[in-house]
Amino acid sequence: MGLMDKYVEMLDGLKFEDMYNNDFLLTWEKSEDELKAVFTVAEALRELRKNNISPKIFDSGLGISLFRDNSTRTRFSFASACNLLGLEVQDLDEGKSQIAHGETVRETANMISFMADIIGIRDDMYIGKGNTYMREVSSAVREGHEEGCLEQTPTLVNLQCDIDHPTQVMADALHLINEFGGIENLKGKKVAMTWAYSPSYGKPLSVPQGVIGLLTRFGMDVVLAHPEGYEVMEEVEEIAKKNAKESGGSFTKTNSMAEAFKDADVVYPKSWAPFSAMEKRTDLYAKGDTEGINQLEKELLAQNANYKDWECTEELMKTTKDGKAIYLHCLPADITGVSCEEGEVEASVFDRYRKSLYKEASFKPYVIAAMIFLSKIKNPQETLKNLEEKGKERQTK
Repeated sequence: MGLMDKYVEMLDGLKFEDMYNNDFLLTWEKSEDELKAVFTVAEALRELRKNNISPKIFDSGLGISLFRDNSTRTRFSFASACNLLGLEVQDLDEGKSQIAHGETVRETANMISFMADIIGIRDDMYIGKGNTYMREVSSAVREGHEEGCLEQTPTLVNLQCDIDHPTQVMADALHLINEFGGIENLKGKKVAMTWAYSPSYGKPLSVPQGVIGLLTRFGMDVVLAHPEGYEVMEEVEEIAKKNAKESGGSFTKTNSMAEAFKDADVVYPKSWAPFSAMEKRTDLYAKGDTEGINQLEKELLAQNANYKDWECTEELMKTTKDGKAIYLHCLPADITGVSCEEGEVEASVFDRYRKSLYKEASFKPYVIAAMIFLSKIKNPQETLKNLEEKGKERQTK
């Protein structure tokens, strides 16, 4: 049996044709089959690389990255994914571009896309802005292609926006699929997506929203826990409820970290800013109100300080399923006594799960590569088989 046979067989049973020449912006815009196709191709690409077979599907071309917020894992994951498939990465530095001089989104999108196959954007800081900007870029390049200015349409991957962080939560899910031995085994597992204390403010809502928006698709019992006042976007909660109803899982909320952790199979303690505060911050930045921003920061830090007991501790971990829940984090975590005085997680818990956390993070380059692959390849099954048959060594031994 060939390396790719089982992946090809899995893809043959899925309907994902609409992913071809399309963007990946929000997980809940994709069908269950399309999500499964991403997981399957990600595993196939990982298998090829593990066996020293080149997965390159491009002879040339660019992957354009635009990061409007700091990034380590996602930035390197996007670069790794593009390189894995044969694309060179060019980062768009807005401060050094004509954007700083008032160039329009439409013009910038077309000017950077003449030989671009993929555009990855991270724009997660301002409510109502990030995902909207991504769609504006997508619309501009599609129009450019239709008008004959671009020879092809570069597709867009959401590397984190104000609503969702699809590459992160898809990597999280693929890690769980591997840990539990198959996507079918996620059903009935309890997930505690819980707020945790951080000595910083303004962390995006996209990770908790992405988690409740995705893991409810697979019949999991997802609990969202946070102190009063740390609500996420109501429309994403509604999506989670709808998903849970359709998948046979559940979506519940609590203001108790202990309640969320009790008998949980998976815990995801992560700080985020209140939705209302993120809305206020967006307005203040739009007005250029520096004094107002500084005052808001003081208020939010003081608010956070009221909940320092929201920490992932050894005692809490003992209350999870058999005391052995899988601990997830998108990293970097605020580790008590290591990266900060008091934070999201006790150092002993983090150290115990370090290997697992690194494995979790390692899926992201393959998930991004799979999103690119499925948006650019019309017949993924045939292409995967051809890559194996060609057997070009990635690294000469």
